Amino acid sequence: MEDINKLFWNCDIDEMKRGYIWDEDKGVYICLICGKSYEEGVVYSQEDKLYTAQRALRNHISKEHGSVFKYLMDLNKRYTGMTDIQREMLGYFYKGLSDKEIVKIQGSGSTSTIRNHRFKLKERQKQSKVFLALMELLNEKNSEKPKSVSNLETKENKDEFVPVHKGATMVDDRFAITKEEKEKVLERYFKDGKLTALPSKEKRRIMILQHIIEDFEPNRKYTEKEVNEIIKRKVYDYVTIRRYFIQYGFMDREKDCSGYWLKL
Repeated sequence: MEDINKLFWNCDIDEMKRGYIWDEDKGVYICLICGKSYEEGVVYSQEDKLYTAQRALRNHISKEHGSVFKYLMDLNKRYTGMTDIQREMLGYFYKGLSDKEIVKIQGSGSTSTIRNHRFKLKERQKQSKVFLALMELLNEKNSEKPKSVSNLETKENKDEFVPVHKGATMVDDRFAITKEEKEKVLERYFKDGKLTALPSKEKRRIMILQHIIEDFEPNRKYTEKEVNEIIKRKVYDYVTIRRYFIQYGFMDREKDCSGYWLKL
């Protein structure tokens, strides 16, 4: 799970818009939403038709996820940074609705109000471009490493943040977790692969959950019994951990608890 989150947050804008990346080392196209991969050179059969790997992956995104736009729109507002009204307007604009049509659907307001929303979104787009450029320049600056320490672990690597899972129900300083921090916590609370105690501090608890959730596979539905058995490999109190998985957005489940799956 951590790998697909890392791929998602480390991809560039064009890759995020497509919804998939090309992994040259493995020779596969990978869906950034669920992690499913399609091998280059293999012909895939879908609905009695044959497709190349890249086309098959595009079909997969359309069928399984609706669209990349829909998926990104449904992300937690902590990621999109949009208010509910901005999200609503963006959805209308994406459908190509006119200002008059939007006013009619809403049943209130005026076309000038809708135009104002368009203007604000355009201004925010400009701000986002500048901020993105600044962060890329910062990352480029930090990636410069002296040759004398090329074989050593750099401060940048130690301070690299652990990717936040996309289903997170909240994103705040509790998720500001570096790899070094997580390694120390896991070393402290796990012995011979088993959890010795559940931390009272929420940030450490999240690190524990991040570690345990790695034992689950994306795109697979688990029964409650299967979830319990996997958790019990590392934790005795599987009921508490299972509840935390739902509470923190690592997992989702059917209303009757008949099925559980990773919340990607």
